[in-house]
Amino acid sequence: MTDDAYDLVVLGAGSGGYACALRAAQLGLSVALVERDRVGGTCLHYGCIPTKAILHAAEVADAARDGAAVGVHATVDKIDLAGVRAYAEGVVGRLHKGLTGLVASRGITVVQGDGRLLAGPDGGTPAVAVVGADGERTLTAPSVVLATGSQTRSLPGIEPDGERVLTSTDALRLETLPTSAVVLGGGVIGVEFASAWRSFGVEVTVVEALDRLVPGEDPASSAALLRAYRKRGITVRTQNRVRSVETLPTGVRVVLDDEAATALEADVVLVAVGRGPRSAGLGYEETGVGLDRGFVEVDERLRTAVPGVYAVGDLVLGLQLAHRGFAHGIFVAEDVAHGLGRLDRAPVLVADEQIPRVTYCDPEVASVGLSEAVARERFGEVETQTYDLAGNGRAQILRTAGFVKLVRRKDGPVVGVHMVGARVGELMGEAQAITAWEAWPDEVAALPHAHPTLDEALGEAHLALAGKPLHAHR
Repeated sequence: MTDDAYDLVVLGAGSGGYACALRAAQLGLSVALVERDRVGGTCLHYGCIPTKAILHAAEVADAARDGAAVGVHATVDKIDLAGVRAYAEGVVGRLHKGLTGLVASRGITVVQGDGRLLAGPDGGTPAVAVVGADGERTLTAPSVVLATGSQTRSLPGIEPDGERVLTSTDALRLETLPTSAVVLGGGVIGVEFASAWRSFGVEVTVVEALDRLVPGEDPASSAALLRAYRKRGITVRTQNRVRSVETLPTGVRVVLDDEAATALEADVVLVAVGRGPRSAGLGYEETGVGLDRGFVEVDERLRTAVPGVYAVGDLVLGLQLAHRGFAHGIFVAEDVAHGLGRLDRAPVLVADEQIPRVTYCDPEVASVGLSEAVARERFGEVETQTYDLAGNGRAQILRTAGFVKLVRRKDGPVVGVHMVGARVGELMGEAQAITAWEAWPDEVAALPHAHPTLDEALGEAHLALAGKPLHAHR
Protein backbone atom coordinates (compact mmCIF):
# COMPACT_ATOMS: atom_id res chain seq x y z
CA MET A 1 0.00 0.00 0.00
CA THR A 2 1.36 3.42 -0.99
CA ASP A 3 0.89 6.56 1.06
CA ASP A 4 -2.09 7.51 -1.12
CA ALA A 5 -3.86 4.13 -1.16
CA TYR A 6 -6.60 3.54 1.42
CA ASP A 7 -9.49 1.24 2.19
CA LEU A 8 -11.88 4.18 1.98
CA VAL A 9 -11.71 7.75 0.63
CA VAL A 10 -14.39 10.20 1.72
CA LEU A 11 -14.92 13.33 -0.37
CA GLY A 12 -16.31 15.98 1.97
CA ALA A 13 -15.95 16.32 5.76
CA GLY A 14 -19.40 17.51 6.73
CA SER A 15 -21.77 15.55 8.94
CA GLY A 16 -22.07 12.61 6.56
CA GLY A 17 -18.41 12.56 5.58
CA TYR A 18 -16.78 12.79 8.99
CA ALA A 19 -19.26 10.33 10.53
CA CYS A 20 -18.41 7.85 7.79
CA ALA A 21 -14.68 8.36 8.33
CA LEU A 22 -14.90 7.98 12.11
CA ARG A 23 -16.98 4.79 11.97
CA ALA A 24 -14.82 3.26 9.23
CA ALA A 25 -11.65 3.97 11.22
CA GLN A 26 -13.29 2.49 14.29
CA LEU A 27 -13.86 -0.69 12.27
CA GLY A 28 -10.19 -0.89 11.32
CA LEU A 29 -10.24 0.63 7.84
CA SER A 30 -7.59 3.04 6.60
CA VAL A 31 -9.37 6.29 5.72
CA ALA A 32 -8.60 9.51 3.86
CA LEU A 33 -10.96 12.44 4.43
CA VAL A 34 -10.86 15.18 1.77
CA GLU A 35 -12.11 18.66 2.64
CA ARG A 36 -11.80 21.99 0.82
CA ASP A 37 -12.74 24.07 3.87
CA ARG A 38 -12.89 22.87 7.50
CA VAL A 39 -13.80 19.54 9.04
CA GLY A 40 -17.40 19.75 10.20
CA GLY A 41 -18.76 21.25 7.00
CA THR A 42 -21.72 23.54 6.57
CA CYS A 43 -23.61 22.30 9.63
CA LEU A 44 -20.87 23.10 12.11
CA HIS A 45 -19.50 26.28 10.57
CA TYR A 46 -22.32 27.95 8.60
CA GLY A 47 -25.57 26.20 9.45
CA CYS A 48 -26.98 24.19 12.35
CA ILE A 49 -24.63 25.20 15.15
CA PRO A 50 -24.15 28.96 14.62
CA THR A 51 -27.80 29.55 13.75
CA LYS A 52 -29.01 27.69 16.83
CA ALA A 53 -26.56 29.64 18.98
CA ILE A 54 -28.03 32.84 17.57
CA LEU A 55 -31.54 31.54 18.23
CA HIS A 56 -30.55 30.90 21.86
CA ALA A 57 -29.31 34.49 22.12
CA ALA A 58 -32.68 35.55 20.71
CA GLU A 59 -34.44 33.45 23.38
CA VAL A 60 -32.38 35.22 26.07
CA ALA A 61 -33.42 38.59 24.64
CA ASP A 62 -37.08 37.61 24.75
CA ALA A 63 -36.75 36.28 28.30
CA ALA A 64 -35.19 39.55 29.48
CA ARG A 65 -37.72 41.67 27.63
CA ASP A 66 -40.67 39.70 29.01
CA GLY A 67 -39.25 39.13 32.49
CA ALA A 68 -41.73 41.41 34.23
CA ALA A 69 -44.46 38.85 33.46
CA VAL A 70 -42.80 36.48 35.94
CA GLY A 71 -41.73 39.14 38.41
CA VAL A 72 -38.20 39.66 37.10
CA HIS A 73 -37.87 43.23 35.88
CA ALA A 74 -35.17 43.64 33.26
CA THR A 75 -34.56 45.65 30.13
CA VAL A 76 -32.73 44.98 26.87
CA ASP A 77 -30.48 48.00 26.41
CA LYS A 78 -29.20 46.87 23.04
CA ILE A 79 -28.45 43.85 20.89
CA ASP A 80 -24.67 43.66 20.56
CA LEU A 81 -24.45 41.77 17.28
CA ALA A 82 -20.68 41.49 17.56
CA GLY A 83 -21.14 39.90 20.97
CA VAL A 84 -23.78 37.50 19.61
CA ARG A 85 -21.42 36.51 16.80
CA ALA A 86 -18.53 36.03 19.22
CA TYR A 87 -20.69 33.75 21.35
CA ALA A 88 -21.77 31.68 18.33
CA GLU A 89 -18.22 31.53 16.96
CA GLY A 90 -16.97 30.40 20.37
CA VAL A 91 -19.39 27.47 20.34
CA VAL A 92 -18.33 26.57 16.79
CA GLY A 93 -14.65 26.87 17.66
CA ARG A 94 -14.87 24.55 20.66
CA LEU A 95 -16.79 21.92 18.73
CA HIS A 96 -14.39 22.18 15.77
CA LYS A 97 -11.38 21.72 18.04
CA GLY A 98 -12.94 18.66 19.62
CA LEU A 99 -13.88 17.16 16.25
CA THR A 100 -10.46 17.66 14.67
CA GLY A 101 -8.85 16.09 17.73
CA LEU A 102 -11.19 13.11 17.48
CA VAL A 103 -10.46 12.64 13.78
CA ALA A 104 -6.71 12.78 14.42
CA SER A 105 -6.95 10.29 17.32
CA ARG A 106 -8.59 7.75 14.99
CA GLY A 107 -5.66 7.85 12.56
CA ILE A 108 -7.71 9.37 9.75
CA THR A 109 -5.68 11.19 7.10
CA VAL A 110 -7.22 14.61 6.42
CA VAL A 111 -6.33 15.92 2.97
CA GLN A 112 -6.94 19.65 2.52
CA GLY A 113 -7.92 20.76 -0.97
CA ASP A 114 -10.45 20.57 -3.78
CA GLY A 115 -11.33 16.96 -4.55
CA ARG A 116 -12.61 15.53 -7.80
CA LEU A 117 -13.80 12.01 -8.57
CA LEU A 118 -11.77 10.09 -11.15
CA ALA A 119 -12.75 6.94 -12.98
CA GLY A 120 -10.60 3.89 -12.33
CA PRO A 121 -8.72 2.46 -15.32
CA ASP A 122 -10.90 -0.01 -17.24
CA GLY A 123 -13.63 0.34 -14.64
CA GLY A 124 -11.27 -0.56 -11.80
CA THR A 125 -10.60 1.09 -8.47
CA PRO A 126 -12.07 4.65 -8.35
CA ALA A 127 -9.86 7.52 -7.31
CA VAL A 128 -10.03 11.07 -6.02
CA ALA A 129 -7.74 13.81 -7.30
CA VAL A 130 -7.05 16.55 -4.77
CA VAL A 131 -5.60 19.96 -5.61
CA GLY A 132 -4.25 21.67 -2.50
CA ALA A 133 -1.62 24.11 -1.36
CA ASP A 134 1.09 21.48 -1.93
CA GLY A 135 0.00 20.62 -5.46
CA GLU A 136 -2.04 17.70 -6.74
CA ARG A 137 -2.21 14.15 -5.46
CA THR A 138 -4.35 11.15 -6.26
CA LEU A 139 -6.00 9.03 -3.58
CA THR A 140 -7.15 5.51 -4.44
CA ALA A 141 -9.43 3.12 -2.57
CA PRO A 142 -11.79 0.25 -3.35
CA SER A 143 -14.57 2.40 -1.93
CA VAL A 144 -15.20 6.13 -2.32
CA VAL A 145 -17.92 8.08 -0.53
CA LEU A 146 -19.32 11.26 -2.06
CA ALA A 147 -20.26 13.59 0.79
CA THR A 148 -19.96 17.06 -0.73
CA GLY A 149 -23.24 18.23 0.76
CA SER A 150 -25.35 21.16 -0.38
CA GLN A 151 -25.20 24.86 -1.13
CA THR A 152 -27.64 27.75 -0.97
CA ARG A 153 -30.14 28.04 -3.80
CA SER A 154 -30.82 31.33 -5.52
CA LEU A 155 -33.82 32.76 -7.36
CA PRO A 156 -33.61 33.65 -11.07
CA GLY A 157 -32.55 37.26 -11.49
CA ILE A 158 -31.77 37.74 -7.80
CA GLU A 159 -28.06 37.80 -7.08
CA PRO A 160 -26.94 37.99 -3.43
CA ASP A 161 -24.32 40.69 -2.82
CA GLY A 162 -23.53 39.92 0.82
CA GLU A 163 -24.64 43.37 1.99
CA ARG A 164 -28.26 44.04 1.04
CA VAL A 165 -29.25 40.78 -0.64
CA LEU A 166 -28.13 38.00 1.68
CA THR A 167 -27.70 34.26 1.80
CA SER A 168 -27.96 32.51 5.15
CA THR A 169 -24.15 32.49 5.36
CA ASP A 170 -24.10 36.25 4.77
CA ALA A 171 -26.72 36.71 7.48
CA LEU A 172 -24.43 35.02 10.00
CA ARG A 173 -21.67 37.53 9.17
CA LEU A 174 -23.69 40.74 9.52
CA GLU A 175 -21.84 43.36 11.53
CA THR A 176 -24.86 45.54 12.19
CA LEU A 177 -28.43 44.55 12.85
CA PRO A 178 -30.98 45.69 10.24
CA THR A 179 -34.07 47.51 11.39
CA SER A 180 -36.21 45.70 8.82
CA ALA A 181 -35.87 42.59 6.68
CA VAL A 182 -37.75 40.64 4.04
CA VAL A 183 -37.20 36.90 4.16
CA LEU A 184 -37.82 35.06 0.90
CA GLY A 185 -38.82 31.53 1.84
CA GLY A 186 -40.95 30.18 4.66
CA GLY A 187 -39.10 26.91 5.07
CA VAL A 188 -36.80 25.94 7.93
CA ILE A 189 -34.02 28.45 7.20
CA GLY A 190 -36.39 31.32 6.54
CA VAL A 191 -38.57 30.93 9.63
CA GLU A 192 -35.55 30.43 11.91
CA PHE A 193 -33.87 33.67 10.80
CA ALA A 194 -37.22 35.47 10.91
CA SER A 195 -37.69 34.27 14.49
CA ALA A 196 -34.22 35.35 15.65
CA TRP A 197 -34.36 38.73 13.96
CA ARG A 198 -37.79 39.49 15.38
CA SER A 199 -36.52 38.67 18.88
CA PHE A 200 -33.71 41.16 18.26
CA GLY A 201 -36.28 43.85 17.40
CA VAL A 202 -36.18 43.68 13.60
CA GLU A 203 -39.38 44.26 11.61
CA VAL A 204 -39.70 41.07 9.55
CA THR A 205 -41.83 40.05 6.58
CA VAL A 206 -41.72 36.44 5.37
CA VAL A 207 -42.69 35.77 1.75
CA GLU A 208 -43.52 32.16 0.83
CA ALA A 209 -44.58 30.95 -2.62
CA LEU A 210 -46.59 28.02 -1.28
CA ASP A 211 -49.78 28.27 0.75
CA ARG A 212 -48.24 27.86 4.22
CA LEU A 213 -45.11 28.18 6.32
CA VAL A 214 -42.88 25.10 6.80
CA PRO A 215 -44.74 23.32 3.99
CA GLY A 216 -42.93 20.06 4.71
CA GLU A 217 -44.74 19.76 8.05
CA ASP A 218 -48.29 18.72 8.90
CA PRO A 219 -50.76 21.54 8.04
CA ALA A 220 -51.78 21.80 11.69
CA SER A 221 -48.20 22.67 12.63
CA SER A 222 -48.01 25.25 9.85
CA ALA A 223 -51.22 26.89 11.03
CA ALA A 224 -50.01 27.02 14.64
CA LEU A 225 -46.72 28.62 13.58
CA LEU A 226 -48.54 31.21 11.49
CA ARG A 227 -50.70 32.20 14.47
CA ALA A 228 -47.64 32.48 16.69
CA TYR A 229 -45.75 34.59 14.16
CA ARG A 230 -48.63 36.99 13.70
CA LYS A 231 -48.87 37.32 17.49
CA ARG A 232 -45.16 38.14 17.58
CA GLY A 233 -45.59 40.83 14.95
CA ILE A 234 -44.01 38.96 12.04
CA THR A 235 -45.79 39.66 8.77
CA VAL A 236 -46.35 36.54 6.66
CA ARG A 237 -47.35 36.60 3.00
CA THR A 238 -48.03 33.11 1.67
CA GLN A 239 -48.89 32.21 -1.94
CA ASN A 240 -46.69 35.08 -3.07
CA ARG A 241 -43.84 34.85 -5.54
CA VAL A 242 -41.20 37.50 -6.08
CA ARG A 243 -41.10 39.47 -9.32
CA SER A 244 -37.92 41.43 -8.65
CA VAL A 245 -35.47 42.63 -6.02
CA GLU A 246 -33.91 46.07 -6.46
CA THR A 247 -31.01 47.37 -4.40
CA LEU A 248 -31.57 50.94 -3.21
CA PRO A 249 -29.05 53.40 -1.73
CA THR A 250 -30.40 52.67 1.74
CA GLY A 251 -31.92 49.21 1.41
CA VAL A 252 -33.86 46.94 -0.92
CA ARG A 253 -37.17 46.96 -2.73
CA VAL A 254 -38.93 43.63 -3.22
CA VAL A 255 -41.76 43.54 -5.76
CA LEU A 256 -44.21 40.65 -5.40
CA ASP A 257 -45.69 38.89 -8.40
CA ASP A 258 -49.31 39.67 -7.57
CA GLU A 259 -51.96 41.72 -9.36
CA ALA A 260 -51.02 44.86 -7.46
CA ALA A 261 -47.26 44.30 -7.90
CA THR A 262 -46.98 44.93 -4.16
CA ALA A 263 -43.66 46.51 -3.19
CA LEU A 264 -41.93 45.82 0.13
CA GLU A 265 -39.00 47.94 1.28
CA ALA A 266 -36.51 46.92 3.94
CA ASP A 267 -32.87 47.25 4.96
CA VAL A 268 -32.02 43.74 3.74
CA VAL A 269 -33.55 40.77 1.98
CA LEU A 270 -32.62 37.21 2.92
CA VAL A 271 -32.84 34.64 0.14
CA ALA A 272 -33.82 31.47 2.02
CA VAL A 273 -35.43 29.33 -0.65
CA GLY A 274 -33.62 26.15 0.33
CA ARG A 275 -30.41 24.36 -0.53
CA GLY A 276 -29.36 22.33 -3.55
CA PRO A 277 -26.81 19.52 -3.92
CA ARG A 278 -23.15 20.45 -4.41
CA SER A 279 -22.37 18.09 -7.28
CA ALA A 280 -21.41 20.25 -10.27
CA GLY A 281 -17.82 20.27 -11.47
CA LEU A 282 -16.68 17.43 -9.24
CA GLY A 283 -16.31 14.74 -11.90
CA TYR A 284 -19.43 12.84 -10.95
CA GLU A 285 -21.16 12.70 -14.33
CA GLU A 286 -17.89 12.20 -16.18
CA THR A 287 -17.20 9.03 -14.22
CA GLY A 288 -20.68 7.59 -14.72
CA VAL A 289 -22.42 8.69 -11.50
CA GLY A 290 -26.05 9.41 -12.33
CA LEU A 291 -27.52 12.79 -11.42
CA ASP A 292 -31.16 13.88 -11.15
CA ARG A 293 -31.50 17.68 -10.90
CA GLY A 294 -28.06 17.66 -9.32
CA PHE A 295 -28.84 14.97 -6.75
CA VAL A 296 -26.77 11.79 -6.94
CA GLU A 297 -28.83 8.75 -7.87
CA VAL A 298 -28.34 5.84 -5.48
CA ASP A 299 -29.90 2.46 -4.76
CA GLU A 300 -31.35 1.25 -1.47
CA ARG A 301 -27.82 0.87 -0.06
CA LEU A 302 -26.67 4.35 -1.15
CA ARG A 303 -24.56 2.89 -3.98
CA THR A 304 -24.17 4.88 -7.19
CA ALA A 305 -23.99 3.39 -10.69
CA VAL A 306 -20.18 3.32 -10.39
CA PRO A 307 -18.95 0.21 -8.54
CA GLY A 308 -17.41 1.10 -5.19
CA VAL A 309 -18.80 4.66 -5.12
CA TYR A 310 -21.44 5.66 -2.57
CA ALA A 311 -23.21 8.97 -1.87
CA VAL A 312 -24.58 10.28 1.43
CA GLY A 313 -26.40 13.21 3.02
CA ASP A 314 -27.67 16.24 1.14
CA LEU A 315 -26.32 14.85 -2.15
CA VAL A 316 -29.06 12.22 -1.99
CA LEU A 317 -32.62 13.36 -2.69
CA GLY A 318 -34.64 13.55 0.53
CA LEU A 319 -34.52 15.34 3.86
CA GLN A 320 -31.64 17.81 4.04
CA LEU A 321 -30.71 17.31 7.67
CA ALA A 322 -27.31 16.94 9.28
CA HIS A 323 -28.38 13.92 11.32
CA ARG A 324 -29.65 12.20 8.16
CA GLY A 325 -26.19 12.65 6.64
CA PHE A 326 -24.64 11.43 9.88
CA ALA A 327 -26.78 8.27 9.76
CA HIS A 328 -25.96 7.76 6.07
CA GLY A 329 -22.24 8.04 6.80
CA ILE A 330 -22.34 5.43 9.55
CA PHE A 331 -24.41 3.11 7.36
CA VAL A 332 -21.97 3.28 4.44
CA ALA A 333 -18.93 2.76 6.69
CA GLU A 334 -20.54 -0.37 8.11
CA ASP A 335 -21.64 -1.57 4.67
CA VAL A 336 -18.08 -1.28 3.37
CA ALA A 337 -16.69 -2.95 6.49
CA HIS A 338 -19.22 -5.78 6.16
CA GLY A 339 -18.09 -6.33 2.56
CA LEU A 340 -14.50 -6.58 3.78
CA GLY A 341 -15.42 -9.05 6.50
CA ARG A 342 -14.85 -6.56 9.33
CA LEU A 343 -18.48 -6.62 10.47
CA ASP A 344 -20.60 -9.73 10.91
CA ARG A 345 -23.99 -8.27 10.10
CA ALA A 346 -24.97 -5.96 7.25
CA PRO A 347 -26.34 -2.59 8.47
CA VAL A 348 -29.91 -1.42 7.92
CA LEU A 349 -30.54 2.06 6.49
CA VAL A 350 -33.01 4.19 8.44
CA ALA A 351 -35.91 5.38 6.27
CA ASP A 352 -36.37 9.13 5.87
CA GLU A 353 -39.76 9.00 7.58
CA GLN A 354 -38.11 7.81 10.78
CA ILE A 355 -35.64 10.69 10.84
CA PRO A 356 -36.76 13.40 13.32
CA ARG A 357 -37.33 16.91 12.04
CA VAL A 358 -37.00 20.04 14.21
CA THR A 359 -37.32 23.70 13.24
CA TYR A 360 -35.79 25.84 16.00
CA CYS A 361 -37.96 28.93 15.67
CA ASP A 362 -40.16 30.30 18.45
CA PRO A 363 -42.26 28.24 18.92
CA GLU A 364 -40.36 25.15 17.82
CA VAL A 365 -41.90 22.79 15.28
CA ALA A 366 -40.97 19.10 15.50
CA SER A 367 -42.17 15.89 13.88
CA VAL A 368 -41.30 12.31 13.06
CA GLY A 369 -43.11 9.69 11.04
CA LEU A 370 -46.04 10.36 8.72
CA SER A 371 -48.30 13.36 8.41
CA GLU A 372 -52.03 12.75 8.61
CA ALA A 373 -52.42 13.16 4.84
CA VAL A 374 -49.62 10.74 3.97
CA ALA A 375 -50.88 8.20 6.51
CA ARG A 376 -54.35 8.33 4.96
CA GLU A 377 -52.88 7.78 1.50
CA ARG A 378 -50.89 4.80 2.70
CA PHE A 379 -53.27 3.10 5.14
CA GLY A 380 -56.72 4.43 4.33
CA GLU A 381 -58.33 4.82 7.75
CA VAL A 382 -56.37 6.60 10.47
CA GLU A 383 -57.11 8.09 13.87
CA THR A 384 -55.69 11.36 15.20
CA GLN A 385 -55.48 12.92 18.63
CA THR A 386 -54.36 16.46 19.48
CA TYR A 387 -53.42 17.43 23.01
CA ASP A 388 -53.23 21.17 23.66
CA LEU A 389 -50.22 22.31 25.70
CA ALA A 390 -52.54 24.58 27.66
CA GLY A 391 -53.17 21.60 29.90
CA ASN A 392 -49.48 20.92 30.54
CA GLY A 393 -47.94 22.34 33.71
CA ARG A 394 -44.45 22.80 32.28
CA ALA A 395 -45.85 24.57 29.22
CA GLN A 396 -47.70 26.96 31.52
CA ILE A 397 -44.46 27.65 33.41
CA LEU A 398 -42.65 28.32 30.12
CA ARG A 399 -45.62 30.39 28.89
CA THR A 400 -45.71 28.56 25.58
CA ALA A 401 -48.63 27.56 23.38
CA GLY A 402 -48.80 24.58 21.06
CA PHE A 403 -49.85 20.96 20.88
CA VAL A 404 -48.93 17.32 20.42
CA LYS A 405 -50.70 15.65 17.51
CA LEU A 406 -50.62 11.88 17.07
CA VAL A 407 -51.47 9.96 13.91
CA ARG A 408 -52.37 6.31 14.31
CA ARG A 409 -53.30 3.54 11.90
CA LYS A 410 -56.92 2.56 12.53
CA ASP A 411 -56.72 0.06 15.39
CA GLY A 412 -52.95 -0.03 15.01
CA PRO A 413 -49.70 1.64 16.07
CA VAL A 414 -48.81 5.32 16.12
CA VAL A 415 -47.20 6.28 12.80
CA GLY A 416 -46.70 10.03 13.22
CA VAL A 417 -45.97 12.55 15.98
CA HIS A 418 -46.22 16.30 15.34
CA MET A 419 -45.51 18.97 17.95
CA VAL A 420 -45.43 22.74 18.28
CA GLY A 421 -44.20 24.63 21.33
CA ALA A 422 -41.12 25.83 23.17
CA ARG A 423 -38.44 23.12 23.47
CA VAL A 424 -40.55 20.38 21.89
CA GLY A 425 -37.47 19.39 19.87
CA GLU A 426 -36.17 17.83 23.08
CA LEU A 427 -39.07 15.36 22.99
CA MET A 428 -38.07 13.85 19.66
CA GLY A 429 -36.13 10.96 21.18
CA GLU A 430 -39.25 9.39 22.64
CA ALA A 431 -41.36 10.36 19.63
CA GLN A 432 -38.91 8.66 17.27
CA ALA A 433 -38.89 5.50 19.40
CA ILE A 434 -42.70 5.45 19.39
CA THR A 435 -43.01 5.56 15.60
CA ALA A 436 -39.94 3.49 14.71
CA TRP A 437 -40.86 0.68 17.10
CA GLU A 438 -44.54 0.86 16.12
CA ALA A 439 -45.82 1.47 19.63
CA TRP A 440 -49.54 1.30 20.32
CA PRO A 441 -51.20 4.13 22.29
CA ASP A 442 -51.92 1.83 25.26
CA GLU A 443 -48.24 0.89 25.51
CA VAL A 444 -47.06 4.49 25.71
CA ALA A 445 -49.95 5.51 27.96
CA ALA A 446 -48.89 2.84 30.47
CA LEU A 447 -45.51 4.52 30.99
CA PRO A 448 -45.44 7.23 33.69
CA HIS A 449 -44.00 10.47 32.32
CA ALA A 450 -42.04 12.68 34.71
CA HIS A 451 -43.96 15.58 36.22
CA PRO A 452 -43.84 18.44 35.50
CA THR A 453 -42.31 18.10 32.04
CA LEU A 454 -43.34 18.82 28.48
CA ASP A 455 -42.86 15.09 27.99
CA GLU A 456 -46.10 14.58 29.91
CA ALA A 457 -47.90 15.99 26.89
CA LEU A 458 -46.82 12.95 24.90
CA GLY A 459 -48.15 10.71 27.65
CA GLU A 460 -51.44 12.61 27.87
CA ALA A 461 -51.92 12.49 24.09
CA HIS A 462 -51.43 8.72 24.11
CA LEU A 463 -53.80 8.34 27.06
CA ALA A 464 -56.45 10.20 25.09
CA LEU A 465 -55.79 8.17 21.92
CA ALA A 466 -56.05 4.99 23.99
CA GLY A 467 -59.52 6.06 25.05
CA LYS A 468 -58.75 7.14 28.61
CA PRO A 469 -58.04 10.88 28.60
CA LEU A 470 -57.23 12.50 31.93
CA HIS A 471 -56.25 16.15 31.36
CA ALA A 472 -57.94 16.33 27.98
CA HIS A 473 -61.56 16.77 26.91
CA ARG A 474 -62.97 14.06 24.70
